[in-house]
Amino acid sequence: MTSLASVNGRYRMFRSFVESIDEDAPFHFSAKDNLTSSAFETCAGSRVLEGYRPAFDAAPISRLSDIGGQLLGKTNMDEFGFGTFSANSAYGIPLNPFDTERACGGSSGGAACAAAVLDGHVALGVSTGGSISCPASFCGVFGITPTYGRVSRHGLIDYANSLDKPGILSARASDLSRYLPVISGRDPRDPTSCMQPDLVLTGRKLRSVAVPETALEGLSRDVESAFRTAIGTLEGMGVEVETVEMPTLKYAMPAYYVLATSEASTNLARYGGMRYGPQDGDLALRFDDYFTDFRSRYFGDEAKRRILLGTFTRMVGFRDRYYTKALQVREVVINDYRRVLDDHDAVLAPTMPFVAPRFDDISRMSALDSYKADYLTVPANLAGMPHLSVPCGYDGGGMPIGMQLVADHWCEDVLLSAALDWEKGFDVRRPEVME
Repeated sequence: MTSLASVNGRYRMFRSFVESIDEDAPFHFSAKDNLTSSAFETCAGSRVLEGYRPAFDAAPISRLSDIGGQLLGKTNMDEFGFGTFSANSAYGIPLNPFDTERACGGSSGGAACAAAVLDGHVALGVSTGGSISCPASFCGVFGITPTYGRVSRHGLIDYANSLDKPGILSARASDLSRYLPVISGRDPRDPTSCMQPDLVLTGRKLRSVAVPETALEGLSRDVESAFRTAIGTLEGMGVEVETVEMPTLKYAMPAYYVLATSEASTNLARYGGMRYGPQDGDLALRFDDYFTDFRSRYFGDEAKRRILLGTFTRMVGFRDRYYTKALQVREVVINDYRRVLDDHDAVLAPTMPFVAPRFDDISRMSALDSYKADYLTVPANLAGMPHLSVPCGYDGGGMPIGMQLVADHWCEDVLLSAALDWEKGFDVRRPEVME
């Protein structure tokens, strides 16, 4: 196997990693840095948690370890998952293996990079608003985000409790089918996982998909061309493709950011420099001043922005106008998906509207521009529905392009079957790994 240290020095996908690889292990895997592990620090991409060494493994890590997998390390990510390009990490930005001047996507950027670069590697990611699908598309790998509650969140450092979903990224579609059942299942430590039906892989084939009209808006020329070619390929495989109207999807983005930042602002309130991470504050300060000083020094700009947004939307006088309304919008989006999925196996769209951007282009984006880039991945995440990103093409410079399939709740089986069938007929390219 290629030296992990040398490859990581090139692509910076790991926050921390093992000194030696067990060549006799049945398989090797990595975990996003917001999944706790007793073997490594867990910092969720933030200086707030620097030095934190958990006493236990997150449920997905534990379940993969139980069947013999070796955890190679923790992959780099946006701070607490706050980002689209993994450019908000306090520990370095992972570089796209197809072009190191471009982003891997976020917030599971390091996970996607590891899946693309390391042979036979399985990467655990976590999605809140598209954090598995986006980097899977940018790095040209397969990424499955299961139904909310399918995989236990025990040991996950939450961004937004009602939205976070651990999943898997890999360069091989077969790994999704092999390891998703392993990390899935009920866990009494996470009540949201205890109401799920069993994950049964029946091999149910993808027969029909619906393409929302809005999914074809705002795409780059390369993405639109690749997506239309992919539609033709699906039709050649016997899949019926129908264009449909899903008017509520345009409301998913604002609803998502209200809910996600509201939950993030409450989750991040626990980080005050008293229990986790650095504890180097001036104890002579009043407690409010102590917390303010600590958070000002150790939270990144994007974390501060989302704390402010979330706190505002939950304030007295604004809660009903924003937070409660966003909850109602979520129900409308779910109902719109279910209406379409009554007659189709999945909803199909490009994963991202453009290929992985260059870092100099990202630096010129406003926060709003960055948020809007996720408009194709947010609706499925807001609805808690399982979705799959697969490579579907490449632009003129060889950068990967992905498309996303969304199925009804608890219907991961049709997505996994579709991934296997798609891989058989599509030439998935791997990046040329440089040390």
